[in-house]
Amino acid sequence: MRRDFRRSYSFSLVTSLYATLFFSAILIGIGYYQNNIDLQIIVLAAVFCFLFLFVVIHYRTKIFIFQRVKKIYDNVSLLEEASLTPGRITTDMESLTEEVERYATSKKLEIESLRVKDEYRKDFLGNVAHELKTPLFTVQGYILTLLDGAIKDKSVRMKYLQRADKGVERLIYLVNDLDMITKLEVGDLNLNYSYFDIVALTKNTFELLEIKALKKNLTLTFDVDYEVPIIVNADEERIQQLLTNLIENSIKYGKNDGTTEVSIQNLIQNKILIRITDNGEGIESDHIPRLFERFYRVDKSGNRKVGGSGLGLSIVKHIVEAHEEKIYVESEFGVGSEFSFTLEKAEELA
Repeated sequence: MRRDFRRSYSFSLVTSLYATLFFSAILIGIGYYQNNIDLQIIVLAAVFCFLFLFVVIHYRTKIFIFQRVKKIYDNVSLLEEASLTPGRITTDMESLTEEVERYATSKKLEIESLRVKDEYRKDFLGNVAHELKTPLFTVQGYILTLLDGAIKDKSVRMKYLQRADKGVERLIYLVNDLDMITKLEVGDLNLNYSYFDIVALTKNTFELLEIKALKKNLTLTFDVDYEVPIIVNADEERIQQLLTNLIENSIKYGKNDGTTEVSIQNLIQNKILIRITDNGEGIESDHIPRLFERFYRVDKSGNRKVGGSGLGLSIVKHIVEAHEEKIYVESEFGVGSEFSFTLEKAEELA
């Protein structure tokens, strides 16, 4: 406090002292010239001169700094006007500089954050347009072909209508995923908690995806036989969707004759860890931090042969976070990947 006080008034003190010394020297010179030097009067005049100069210089300097610097602040919008008041202005330029730098850094970080969000928004809009454009043009192409005369050929008509129907299904799939992730992000999706057996739910997911797995001769299995039910407290429908997305991804990017393995481990207190491990392509480490972003794809070529909306992992992440749980990913390129997430066990069985 004393140091701040001293630094705040140092300019006025030093300037007043120099002016007083100069004024005193003039008085002494005049007295010496007139051969009438009264030291008491000179000292008294010097004291009054010093006090007067100190008050005037300090006040005027403070007003000068406030008016001029505030004008600069207002022009460049560097500081919030509400935070700049006469009571906060100091004549200590070092402190003033530190304050400017602090606000400038804050605003720079804010601008950088807005820039990142703007880029994210542009990427998102571009991805949505790209994902919707392909099925829309496909449906439009088949319908226009039918309208141009192909509708008269029964075999062509049925084939094109079936293909157009698949395009519409693709559009509905994309729109539903977009609606789902929007609700998850704004917290508008209510979770219906219930007690259910996570082992049975996983087996049911295996059965739903069995046909897709058989096409690649891929095995869906547990690490061990879970003979005792493991009851968890969560939204069964959302956890079903979560497991489906993760296991379906392991099938899409898995190797032929590969394996997708699910294991369930007890953690501390009333938590369990569900792990989905495969021996597929794996993911390069550079891509892992962005895996859960909407529409982010590891394959930058734009290949859509594997299907999907590009929102699966993002939905998975939001479902896990909506349950206030954690999700983890580990992967080694060319070896395989493991996605894992926590869930709360039922209290009576925890």
